[in-house]
Formats: sequence, structure tokens, C-alpha cells
Amino acid sequence: MLHRLGREALTLATRTFKVYLTLLKIMVPALVVIKALDMAGATAWLAWLLSPLMQLMGLPDSLGVVWATVMLTNIYTAMVVFFQVAGNEPLTTAQLTVLGTLMLLAHFLPVEGAVAKKAGVPWRLTLALRIGGALVLGMGLNAFYSATGFLQEPGKVLWPFRTDPDSSLATWVLEQLSTLVLILPTIFCLLVLLRLLALLGIEKLIHWLLYPLLRLMGIGREAANVTIVGVTLGLTYGAGVLLEEARSGRLSKRDILLTLCFLGLCHSAIEDTLLVLLVGADLSGILWARLAFAVLVISLLARLPLGVLKPLPTVPDSPQS
Repeated sequence: MLHRLGREALTLATRTFKVYLTLLKIMVPALVVIKALDMAGATAWLAWLLSPLMQLMGLPDSLGVVWATVMLTNIYTAMVVFFQVAGNEPLTTAQLTVLGTLMLLAHFLPVEGAVAKKAGVPWRLTLALRIGGALVLGMGLNAFYSATGFLQEPGKVLWPFRTDPDSSLATWVLEQLSTLVLILPTIFCLLVLLRLLALLGIEKLIHWLLYPLLRLMGIGREAANVTIVGVTLGLTYGAGVLLEEARSGRLSKRDILLTLCFLGLCHSAIEDTLLVLLVGADLSGILWARLAFAVLVISLLARLPLGVLKPLPTVPDSPQS
């Protein structure tokens, strides 16, 4: 018994470090590039480009810098920027919901796009799905809320973030190191949980429950576990586990592609959704409409001719030692 437990622990530890090293090779360079671009003024330039698009979604031009920030960095940073540039601007709950939806669909693109690219999803598809999808859903929600008069009351911010963040380079480095260190135990816990689900037979139950939804999107039931990880905890963790599953041959390349495309539109449904609720957004847009939109888009993508998806890059083999 002890021998078997030791062998399981060693296997899990080995898998954890493989996934962790793969993610580090992607995330560290991407984080450095993001910081350099931000210091060079890329965020302000992108905000200027986005201003006309904000009007199409019923949002003031000033919120362009918020979406520009979240696309290059993360939701936490964008929320700080939001309270700096629009904290006192009168916005309706509908407008806050549209903004929250934009933030959830298209954020942290340099890092999450790099992770998806490593697993076989090209940049052009990631950007088209996430930025294009955010625009389509944002305009759709704005049209719906305007036509029905739903959520037109003044928005109520539940918890304002501090608006005087320490922006020094040293603070940024410490924050990134802290995040990168925490990823390691998180991955280990995820892999332990997945192993327990398999041993207890819960994995099969999850597959059965998710199969109708996965089948609608053209995804095999073997991707159920990875989908759950990504939807609940985030694209980075989901893709990290997915890379390991792909190298083992348990998932087809088509399942990998469709799963990652789905996670690109709907991931971290707990933490990120709760964060965006704090700025006064409504669940009708940031959760239910986002989930329905993701299912619809991936269902349509899955029905494209196989030749359309065949040219995509393949999942790389694990590095040789």
C-alpha cells in the first residue's frame, strides 16, 4: 500500500514539474514583453484605437483604456484603471455589464494566447475568437439591454479597488514572482484532484453529465476533466493539464483545439466572474450570456469542414532531456 502511494506521489510530482516548466517557458517571456510594451505606451495607443469601438457598444470613450489594459494585462489591473478613469462617471448597470463582458472575454491575451499557441491554437484564431467575440457579444448585449430597458438603472459598485497602486518595477517583479510560485502547488493539487476523481469513479459521472454539452460543441467526452479545470480555474491551468493529456495521446488534436477555443471564451467562471461583479456588472451578461455565446460559437466552429481545422499546428512532443 505504502509502495503504491509512493509511486503515485512520484508520478504526480513528475507530471506537476513537467506542466509547470512548460508554463514557465511560455509565461515568463510573455510577462516581460507585456511590461515592456506597457512602459513604452502601448496601452495608451491601444486605448486610442479602441475608442470608436466603445461607442458601438454604448460605452464612453474613456473606457477604451480599461479594455486596452485588460487585453494586455489582467482583470485586477484593469479594475484599478477603471476606478482611476471612470470611478465617478455615471454608468448604468447595463453599461457595466457590457464592460465586464469585454473584460472577461478578452484579457491577458499575450500570456493566455501564448499558452494556447503552445497547445496548437494559432494566434490568429485566438485573437479572432476573443477580441471579435467580445465585440459581437458586447454589441449584442448593448442592443438587447437598450431595446428592453433592462438594467438601465444607475450602476452600483460593490467594492472599489484602491486607485493609487504602487507601479514601481520592483513591486511588479515581486508580484509576478509570487504568482509564478503559487502556480506550482496549484498544479499539483489539480493533478491530485483529477487522479482522485478517476480512482473514485467520479470522473465517469462527470463525463456522463457533461457529455450532452460537449457533444453539442463537437468535443469528445475525454476532454471533460480538462474543460472543468479550465472553466472553474482558468485557461492557463486548463491548458497546462491539457498539454500533458495531449502528449499522452488521450485527446485528439480536434478535441484540443475545440476545448481551448471554448476555454478562451469561457474560463475561470468563479474567480473572474466574482471580480467583475464587484464593479456592478450583472450575471445575465457576464456569466449566462457568456456561457451561451461560447457554446454557440464552438458548436458552429465544430461544424466547419475538417479541412478548415486541419492546417492548425500540432501539439508539440514533450521536450527531450
